[in-house]
Amino acid sequence: MPRTPTDTAAGPAVTALPPGHPSHRHRWWILAVIGVAQLMVVLDATIVNIALPSAQKDLGFSDGDRQWVVTAYALAFGSLLLLGGRIADLFGRKMTFLVGLVGFAGASALGGAASSFEMLIVARAAQGLFGALLAPAALSLLTTTFTDAKERAKAFGVYGAIAGAGGAIGLLLGGVLTEYLDWRWTLYVNLAFAAVAFVGGALLLQRARRDKSVTIDIPGAVLVSGGLFCLVYGFSNAESHDWDSSATWGFLLAGAVLLAAFTWWQTRSAHPLLPLRILLDRNRGASFISVLIIGAGMFGVFLFLTYYLQQSLAYTPVKTGLAFLPMVAGLMLASTLASTALIPRFGPKPVVPLGMGMAAAGMAWLTALDLGSGYATDVLPPLVVAGLGLGLVMAPSMSLATAGVGAEDAGVASAAVNTMQQVGGSLGTALLNTLSTSAATDYLVGKNPKDPAVVAQAGLEAYSTAYWWSAAFFVAGLVASVLLYRRGVPAWEAEAAPVCHMGGPQTLTERLAGRPASRFPAPVLQARR
Repeated sequence: MPRTPTDTAAGPAVTALPPGHPSHRHRWWILAVIGVAQLMVVLDATIVNIALPSAQKDLGFSDGDRQWVVTAYALAFGSLLLLGGRIADLFGRKMTFLVGLVGFAGASALGGAASSFEMLIVARAAQGLFGALLAPAALSLLTTTFTDAKERAKAFGVYGAIAGAGGAIGLLLGGVLTEYLDWRWTLYVNLAFAAVAFVGGALLLQRARRDKSVTIDIPGAVLVSGGLFCLVYGFSNAESHDWDSSATWGFLLAGAVLLAAFTWWQTRSAHPLLPLRILLDRNRGASFISVLIIGAGMFGVFLFLTYYLQQSLAYTPVKTGLAFLPMVAGLMLASTLASTALIPRFGPKPVVPLGMGMAAAGMAWLTALDLGSGYATDVLPPLVVAGLGLGLVMAPSMSLATAGVGAEDAGVASAAVNTMQQVGGSLGTALLNTLSTSAATDYLVGKNPKDPAVVAQAGLEAYSTAYWWSAAFFVAGLVASVLLYRRGVPAWEAEAAPVCHMGGPQTLTERLAGRPASRFPAPVLQARR
């Protein structure tokens, strides 16, 4: 069926579907399918963490090997995301989405049935590989399905809430499955998610025609995959080795060199893997940085507050997961409010920095927690504040990072968003683990390390250090978002913003259609530049 392109000042917008198109009619069901798939991928980042002690006891691997259960997934996922995004663009988003679902489910089944540590690691790496196909395909499907600005805002509000809250939901679900069933069910549960998403995707999604004139940029794929692999591995290695270890800085240096070479190559490639036009728009660039910082800072909540609740306050895994639910509710509320009401009215420049500031305040507030803190009076208030702040950042930054991108680049732009989140998570985990461990070690100097009270206080020092540094990440995000985001409502949002006049409501585009450029409202003009 014919497609009608719509243009924005930031470049060609995503191709709009005709009103009678099946994907247009079932777009909210498609959102549900995409949400289930995204939840499965996001859950996997945390759901396995709670199961690690049980898996370690069952399979008999060492503490030193334990990190590879997480790292194997992160390495495959983070290093192959951009390639997966371009594959979705070239071979069709529906096909890539369905293949990613089947592969992810198969790898999860293999991991759940693992009889050895090596088998579990292979399964986790395979999950990362198919997740690198699935995640960008899901986000690009969302981008190309919802082209109306108002509906797009609602859709991305839901998607951003899932992306932000999935980690906390994973902690709850992982705790329930581990405590009442078996650690293997933290992997088997993916089969249920994948089955629902596969049936929905097969029935609702439309198969796109492949552009046979475009090929994959092989040198670019090798450079960026190698660079991201070295970067993620270097950060992950810093968790178990010192930062001055050659295995740490050597991989980080190699990653930086390969990514610099990749950037240079993209300016010369006939079919670049990541066209630089995607990154050079100011709002999109600011959004990519915001997603990176959110990925790094969120670990201060999910990782270290989990340790605090379980080790300092003796919460069970299930009770720990339940403790995060108010934060999830705040995040979902703020995500929806930001996407549907605040961004269309004020633009990202005041909203995203406000979210960064609230997240920073929530993290700083958590530093006051001690061994006698109560949940309702001490833990809950900063948790809700942090959740509201994360919601104000997550959905708008994910939406604006892909807004105004041509349909042919939707997959790779979506992959870039996921890459930023993954690299940010790896960076945050490595930095916060290193800094918190150093703080605990420094506290124990000259004290009895066998005294339970001393050990408990050392843990509090470690968590407090992680919270302060997470707050610092968000302060950096506040500064970056203030400096980089444009003033005013983005053009694609302004075009759908209702304006009242005596004849009834009009869109801003309709109202301005017959007026000279000099009479356009300044915020809209600035957004259009």
